[in-house]
Parts: sequence; C-alpha cells; structure tokens
Amino acid sequence: MAGEAYPVLWVDALYEKVRYGGRVVNMAIQIVCGINAQGRREVLAVEPMLEESKDTYQQLIEGLKARGLLTPSLVVTDAHKGLIAAIRTSSVGASWQRCKVHFMRNILAHIPHRDKAEYAGQLKEIWLAPSAEGARARAAALVEAYTAKYPKAIETLEDGLEDSLSFYAFPKLDARKIASTNMLERLNEEIRRRTRVVGIFPNPDSYLRLVTTFLMEFADDWSISRAYLSEESIRTLLPQAA
Repeated sequence: MAGEAYPVLWVDALYEKVRYGGRVVNMAIQIVCGINAQGRREVLAVEPMLEESKDTYQQLIEGLKARGLLTPSLVVTDAHKGLIAAIRTSSVGASWQRCKVHFMRNILAHIPHRDKAEYAGQLKEIWLAPSAEGARARAAALVEAYTAKYPKAIETLEDGLEDSLSFYAFPKLDARKIASTNMLERLNEEIRRRTRVVGIFPNPDSYLRLVTTFLMEFADDWSISRAYLSEESIRTLLPQAA
C-alpha cells in the first residue's frame, strides 16, 4: 500500500461473539475497503475492536496511513460519532458521505409502521435527484408537508441531510455506489455466512484467521472481475490529475 491512493473508502462494522479475557464479548469488527487506481475494490483492513470510540477508530485510520495510505477523497460510513470524529481528525481534506441507507433507517425509526412504506418511497426520491440542489428541494418539500405530523423524523432529516449529499460533489463517480455502504454490507453478509458456523470464536486471532482466508479468496475474485468504478472516473481523483 506504500504511497498508494485509494480515492474512495468504505468503512463498516459487523459484530461477532468472541472469547476475550475469560468471557464472551460482542466484539465490533471493522472492515475497510478501498477503490484502487484501476477502480477495483480491495480490502484494506479487518480490525477487531473492544469498543467503538474516536480513539479506536483513529488508531485504525492512523494504522492505514502508517502503511502508506494517502488521504482519500471520499469516505463512506454510517453516522457513528467516534468514526466521524476520527475521519475529521486523521483524514483532513477528505469528504464524508453519510450512508443514505443507514440515514433513511434513522429517519424511518420515527415514522409509525403503518406509514413507513409511503414515507420511505418519498424519502428515497431525495437521493435520486439529478443534483444536490434538486435533492435539497425534494427534502424541503417533505419538511413542509410532514413537519407537523412527524416532527422527530423531519428533525432527523434536517440535521443529517447535508452529510448525506456529499456524493454529489463527485459527479464522475457512479452515485449508486458511493452514496451508501451497501457494497460493504454485502461483503459483511458473506463473512457472516461463514462465521455463523463457528458461533463463538475462542479468541480474536481465530476470527481473523478465518476471515482473512475468506477475504483472500474474495480479493482474487475482485481482481479479475469488472472494475467497481470506472478507471476513467477514478483517475480524476488521483494526485497526478490535480
């Protein structure tokens, strides 16, 4: 990775039961994926964490930088406060994209079940707008229509909207792929299919051995499959393109 640019990063967590210090704990396992200069996906880190905090996330990012990771242009994650703080501290100059799927779930948590489907349909239209200005206009229409009926949902929408629109600043990239962590969540589900067989891991190292072996096979598939983002679009974000 020495001195190599990965212009887009996705960071997400899955949770596994691991024996640690004589007891079974629910351990967060952070997965970091990046897009290389050819537009192909690579797994850059698999990191067990006893807690999700700014310090642990900062250690994760600083560890990647120590291995040669250059500051990315865009980092796509959920809205965990510790992760956001670490990105802002250790990846100065990077844009943060709040995963639109996680964000929608946060908003819909404040909508009665009977109304979720209808409201979700309207909510999705925000991020399908052809521009950030159009997305803001669609959000404003929802604010006007539903503030009285769903005040908490609208407050959540207003508070997080701008962070969910960062992908519009990268018009050359495929918006469907950089507006959420869906790609990484699909990878996590493939990992879970294999770890469910074990149930409780005897220690963090045993978990890492299993997952690393699987991810090496997955990386081989990624290396020969079609680029996830076009090389032409990625080239616009590389240092030499400046």
